[in-house]
Amino acid sequence: MKWIKFVAPLAVIVVGGLGTYAVVATASDETVKEALDTRPVVTVETLSPVDYTVQITSYGEVTPLERTRLAAQVDGEVMSWNPAFVTGGLVKRGDILFTIEKDTYEAALLQAEAALASAQAQLIQEQAQGRVAEQEAKSLTSGNISDLYLRKPQMLSAQAAVKSAEAMLKIARRDLANCEVTAPYDALIATKEVGVGDYVTVGTLTATLNNVETAEIMFPVAGFDRAFLPADLAQHPAVVSTAGPMATEFTAVINRDAGLIDTATRMTHLILRIDDPYGIRSGEAKVKFGTYVNVTFSGKTLDKVYRVAQELITNNQLWLLDDEGKLYAKQVTVLREEAGDFFITGDFDGARIVMTPPEYPQEGMPVKVLKSDQDLVAHRPRT
Repeated sequence: MKWIKFVAPLAVIVVGGLGTYAVVATASDETVKEALDTRPVVTVETLSPVDYTVQITSYGEVTPLERTRLAAQVDGEVMSWNPAFVTGGLVKRGDILFTIEKDTYEAALLQAEAALASAQAQLIQEQAQGRVAEQEAKSLTSGNISDLYLRKPQMLSAQAAVKSAEAMLKIARRDLANCEVTAPYDALIATKEVGVGDYVTVGTLTATLNNVETAEIMFPVAGFDRAFLPADLAQHPAVVSTAGPMATEFTAVINRDAGLIDTATRMTHLILRIDDPYGIRSGEAKVKFGTYVNVTFSGKTLDKVYRVAQELITNNQLWLLDDEGKLYAKQVTVLREEAGDFFITGDFDGARIVMTPPEYPQEGMPVKVLKSDQDLVAHRPRT
């Protein structure tokens, strides 16, 4: 039995060694099996052409179509003014803003009317005397009858006196009408310079008005957007939006191209018009002068282009997958960059684009394509 004492420990050592070898051998086989497929794992998508309408975005400040420095056209004392004739007030076209004392101009109108009546009476008298002279001339034997005898110079003088009186009457009526200063258009009162009791003379600045019938926005268009502007800009619709808690959005139209390129920024400028920005006619205010707004409008439509994420294109090259599961690079022509994507042109219909290229892709590199989300989870690196 003594030999058993020596054999048993030896057997344990041998069995343990065999077990360890089996474990190592099994692990080595698994490692070898996993290391057999060394291809990088990628995901792919199939490209399809689309027709894409370019969206151009810019910004600008809302300004009035016109600004008028309103001046007095007659001399006199300011007698009254419209309650809306205050800084920030809104008035409609034709509203009386303030009045100037009329007494002097009413008297001048009466004098002009009297002068016209007198001149017309003198003309009638001359016309009658001229007819008498013509009748008398017929009975005279002498053929040498002068224009003076026929009272033609007197007739011309009387006609001129009537025209002069009519002109003075027209001026008197105009001056009397100008005693009531009216708004030339729907307006915002930017400044008010006169009050009751002020004496104004012809040319005295009385107010500054901003036209609120129409507003304009001049906005820049960058050089890379210029090629995508629509062929016909006139009346092209655009969306105007404001930011902040009271944000608004409405549609306006592009009116014209400013016709110049800024020498400093190399940008061109377009001008957009907004009807009734203060809502005097519609009752719904849109935007105030001085507001900065965003302008968005559609440009040209790109036919049969491909939309690709920007990070997938390097040095104008895009990695694709051929039918044998190998990578190949293809040159692309980038037409436009927008919202982190490139719009490219070329023969890519049905091509498989590599969405997750290897860190160091090579031409002809074989790769393994993930076909499902489970494959993606299975091939994620373990941490």
